[in-house]
Amino acid sequence: MCWDRSVGQLLLLEGVGFTISSHPIPAQSILGSAQREGRCCWKLRRVCDSLVYTLGSLKCPHLVWRLEGTASPPMGGQVSSSGSFPSLPSTMNTDWMSALCPQLWDVPVHHLSIPGSHDTMTYCLNKKSSICHDQSWLLQLLDKVLPFITRPVVMKWSVTQTLNVTEQLDAGVRYLDLRIAHMLEGSEKNLHFVHLVYTTALVEDTLTEVSDWLEQHPREVVILACRNFEGMTEGLHEYLVTCIQNIFGDMLCPRGEVPTLRQLWARGQQVLVSYEDEGTVSRHGALWPRIPYWWGDQVKPEKLVHYLESMKSGGRPGGLFVAGINLTENLAYILLHPSESLKKMTLPSLPYLSRWVREQCPGPGAQCTNIIAGDFIGTDAFTSDVIRLNEKLLPC
Repeated sequence: MCWDRSVGQLLLLEGVGFTISSHPIPAQSILGSAQREGRCCWKLRRVCDSLVYTLGSLKCPHLVWRLEGTASPPMGGQVSSSGSFPSLPSTMNTDWMSALCPQLWDVPVHHLSIPGSHDTMTYCLNKKSSICHDQSWLLQLLDKVLPFITRPVVMKWSVTQTLNVTEQLDAGVRYLDLRIAHMLEGSEKNLHFVHLVYTTALVEDTLTEVSDWLEQHPREVVILACRNFEGMTEGLHEYLVTCIQNIFGDMLCPRGEVPTLRQLWARGQQVLVSYEDEGTVSRHGALWPRIPYWWGDQVKPEKLVHYLESMKSGGRPGGLFVAGINLTENLAYILLHPSESLKKMTLPSLPYLSRWVREQCPGPGAQCTNIIAGDFIGTDAFTSDVIRLNEKLLPC
């Protein structure tokens, strides 16, 4: 059976456009069948994604949730006050790499379009945590003197994700931005993640969660960017690397020429670990050097896009790199908007940033993009938009 040619027939048989309410599309089961047949189901994925996006823009939440295979919409199918649907982990992109057309299996990973999450672990920041020690002395003083005021404000502007790491992977994220730190108040080897404050999650537990997910999805590849390293000694770096090697084992792709998906699959490798500490990288062949991250540090989406375009004009880096579409607050904005949060600041700008994303093109060209990372995965069609850019690599 040719899945590409039968897309229209499949959708008609399921009643799309006529009886959606009584015959929801089992999109995931169709995609799974196509993958078992070993066929390219990219066009089917594009149709399903487009239907979800279109119904969402028409504010038909019941149809959207039925289309994605959920029995009923959360919160009675109400649209949130921000104008977007409530966050829900999508399963449409769970195995998107294995669903790519075979022509793309031989494209080096740094020439593909890959969705990423910025500050991946901020969904589990600890509300009782003190301010991390690399922040300004003034902020740390305020935290000690007025913690009941300081910490709620810091939390509002520190959370960049609401989906947990498994839900982000299910939604299609394949680049995880992991800011790692050792708490001075913590035990000797308990490593946490950090963004102004520390997380409740431990690094070792999270890496194990990623490994468990990869075992269930053997043709998906994840890039782990280990960064920050606040409070880390050389001994703690060695401990962390040992944990990485023990948890992922043969899944690790050693440093070298950037591989293709076909090469990774043939070797049974699923994990590329980027590590920002140069000394540690030099001692371990399993680690890749720091991945450049284009961070605009802007409140306004227009200024962020201007920054990203200026970076593109200088030419893309030679290997893996990230273009971040994450907005960043500043003190003036926080003082002028005391009732807001990073999420309230970000969500109204997502349509503008999404338009920029859809205009990008992966590949080896100087103006091409690779990994695109964003905040609040699951609140819009970001991951699908980034994945869909790979179609531009296919011959017309």
